[in-house]
Amino acid sequence: MTASTGSEFGFGTQIRKSPYFDATVRWGAKAFSVYNHMYIPRDFGDPEQNFWNLVNRAILCDVAVERQVEITGPDAAKFTQLLTPRDLSTCAVGQCKYVLITNATGGILNDPILLRLGENHFWLSLADNDILLWAQGVAVNSGMDVIITEPDVSPLQLQGPNSGEIMQALFGESIADLRYYWLEEKELDGIPLIVSRTGWSSELGYELYLRDGTRGDELWEKIIAAGAPHGLAPGHTSSIRRIEGGMLSYHADMDINTNPFELGLDRLINLNADIEFIGKAALQKIRDAGVSRKQVGLEISTEPLKQSNTTFWPVYSHSENVGKVTSAIYSPRLERNIALAMVATEFAELGIQLEVQLPTGMVKATVVEKPFYDPKKKITTTR
Repeated sequence: MTASTGSEFGFGTQIRKSPYFDATVRWGAKAFSVYNHMYIPRDFGDPEQNFWNLVNRAILCDVAVERQVEITGPDAAKFTQLLTPRDLSTCAVGQCKYVLITNATGGILNDPILLRLGENHFWLSLADNDILLWAQGVAVNSGMDVIITEPDVSPLQLQGPNSGEIMQALFGESIADLRYYWLEEKELDGIPLIVSRTGWSSELGYELYLRDGTRGDELWEKIIAAGAPHGLAPGHTSSIRRIEGGMLSYHADMDINTNPFELGLDRLINLNADIEFIGKAALQKIRDAGVSRKQVGLEISTEPLKQSNTTFWPVYSHSENVGKVTSAIYSPRLERNIALAMVATEFAELGIQLEVQLPTGMVKATVVEKPFYDPKKKITTTR
C-alpha cells in the first residue's frame, strides 16, 4: 500500500495498525503492505541505502506484524511439541528456537521463532499465516489442558553492527552477555519488554517485544534517541540482506505445499526422537522416498535487478521448465544478482547452467552455494 495523494495514506479499519504506526509515518515510512492482518512499513526511501544502513550501522524496524501465539497451561510444553517436528526437550527456559509448524501431510504452515518464557509458557513469533487459529483448532481435539491466545505483544527489530552498543545505552553493559537465541525480561523506564538476541537480518541484532501496546510510540522514540550517536536509522527488513543470508520468507520460499526436506532443513526434523508431533508419519515417508525438488542458490547473469521479484520466475533447462525463482535481488555488496529457487533435484548440483524467464526476457543462471554471504553466520553468533 503506497501513498494516495501527497503525503496522505489510504488505510482501512479492517487491517490493524501496530503500536509504532504513527512513529513510522512520522519518521518517513513511504509505503506499507499487509502481513498477519496488520500494516507493515516496507519503504523508508532507497532500499539500497536501507541495506547499507543495516550492514554498516543499525536500523530500527517495526515488525509488530510478527504476532505471538501464546501457549500456557499445565500441558503447554507437551502441546507445543505436538506442533513442531523439532525436538524441544533441550529447550531451556529463556531460550529461543527456530522451528517449523507442519501439518498432517508434512507441509510447512509457518516457520516461527519459539520463545520459552517458563516451564509451561511459550510464544510462537509468527511469519505470515493464521497459526493462532491452527493452534486453537489443534487444542480443541488434543485432550490437553492448554490456553491458546494472542497476547498484547508487539516486537521491534534493532539490527546491525552497532545494535549492541545501542542496547548497552538502553539497558546497561550487562545486556552484552545475552547469548544468541536467548531472551531476558526487561523494563525500560517502566515499559515492560522481553528482549531476545534474534532477528530477520543475518546481522547482529535484537528483538524487543513490547508487552503494553499503549507505549509503542514512547518506546520507538527512546530507541531512536539512544541510537542517534551510533548512526541508527529507521528502516525496514532488508530483502537484500536476508537473501544474501539465505533467510526464508513464508509464502515466497515456502508454503503449505513445501516440505522441510526440499529446503534442506533436515536439522529441524527430529524423526528419531521419542516425541510426537503432527506430520511425523508423513515426514518419515518423505525422508525415506526422497524429494523430487530442492531449494538452490542461483546467480543470475543479467543487468542489476532494480527490485526484488514480485512473481515466481520460471526456471528452464534446454526449454524444459524445471522450477521457479522464489526470491531474487541485486546485492550491491556482492555486485551480482542472487536468488533462491526451487528446482527439480537433477538440476540442483552446484555449477549447473540454467535459464530464468524474467519479465524482460530469458537470461542465464548458475546454481551456486547458499547462503551467499557469511555462510557460517559468524556475524550473528560471534559479535
